[in-house]
Amino acid sequence: MHQQTPSRARERSTPSYVPALDGLRGVAIAGVVLFHTGYLSGGFLGVDLFFVLSGFLITGLLMREAADTGRVHLVRFWARRLRRLFPALALMMGGTALTVWALERTRIAPWGSGLVNTTLSDGFWAQLNLVNWHLIAEDASYWDAFGQSRVFEHLWSIAVEEQFYLVWPLMIGLVVVVTALGRRHWRTHVDGAVIVIAGVLAVASCIVMIVAVVPADPTRVYTGTDTRAFSLLIGAAAATAPVRRVCERSVSAHPRVVTGVIGALGAGLVVAWIAADGTSTPGLFTGGLLIHAVTCAALIALIATVTQQHVRKADGTERLPASVRMFQNRQLMWLGKISYSLYLWHWPVITLVPTPDDSETGMLLHAALVSGVSLVAAAASRYFVEDPIRFRARWARGRIGLGVFLAVSVLLLALWALLPQTESTAIDVSVL
Repeated sequence: MHQQTPSRARERSTPSYVPALDGLRGVAIAGVVLFHTGYLSGGFLGVDLFFVLSGFLITGLLMREAADTGRVHLVRFWARRLRRLFPALALMMGGTALTVWALERTRIAPWGSGLVNTTLSDGFWAQLNLVNWHLIAEDASYWDAFGQSRVFEHLWSIAVEEQFYLVWPLMIGLVVVVTALGRRHWRTHVDGAVIVIAGVLAVASCIVMIVAVVPADPTRVYTGTDTRAFSLLIGAAAATAPVRRVCERSVSAHPRVVTGVIGALGAGLVVAWIAADGTSTPGLFTGGLLIHAVTCAALIALIATVTQQHVRKADGTERLPASVRMFQNRQLMWLGKISYSLYLWHWPVITLVPTPDDSETGMLLHAALVSGVSLVAAAASRYFVEDPIRFRARWARGRIGLGVFLAVSVLLLALWALLPQTESTAIDVSVL
């Protein structure tokens, strides 16, 4: 048996869970909810923070598996993703569609006619994780969507992530297979190949965004998978061994400087989210989103490194720096733990709950109400649906789990196909 090198042993001893990253998730979802309720003009950038976090965490998981087992088990990876993501998504989509249909049938809906039709149309593509391309094909502007009749509009970002989860593990698995051919110490080359591929694809994705952007309505480049992949890929690159080694050397040599950098990066994100203002943000689609993604990746990588070095210390008496501890706030971490469900539920609730009036008080009451309802729905989804299926339900695995997934999928498809649509109200133009 070959003796394990110190660097390999150190990498394998690295814990996969970093509490402060849950806090970052909490920051991301708070920004998105505040943006959608009209209280943070740059809160939409929270989606980019989610993208970078997803790329970082998923790639770290895949690279650890490759280092430990010499392969990437794609079926197991996709099965874990299904157990994690599908139950809450199916619950939200089915419940929302039935609620919209019931409210329109009773004629007490606060919106105009047509919401049932767009819900059924969008639901089919959302279930296939292609709703971003469906909305692009329909010329549905993301930036003009708020207040219009689309309850699944926000699922474009889930679709982008799901498409990434389908393709990126395949690429890493291929890298592992190709690198292992004819190389005795092939594991040392996998991370280098992955970071090069991620970097090249990220640059290409950003270039496509810059070339294809239409300033009047940048929906195509904002919601397209090809033009948003760079955020996920930059996060992926940050999870590789070369980046980790740079971070570890920096933290070991200049711990106070790194602590200050973490604080500065966090403050920079806050300033950017306050200053950004949708499509009118200067340079947002010509490099601004790239800079934001790199900033997020640097913050994530440094937080993870500082936390991991702290865990490795034998005595454990030294406290984490304040710039890291602030992301381990209990409320912020709890918000991060329910962030997926909260993201799923908050937009349908915002769409379906009417605003009392356009006054400042009315807007504040609406924001408080939809936030409260969304939090309750997200917590219920997490604790009564997601966690039991993910961690405790034996039937959710293997052939039985696959059968349940297929059955629920068929039921949702039947819902989109069989639920009656509403007739559009005809307008008699002869009286004009």
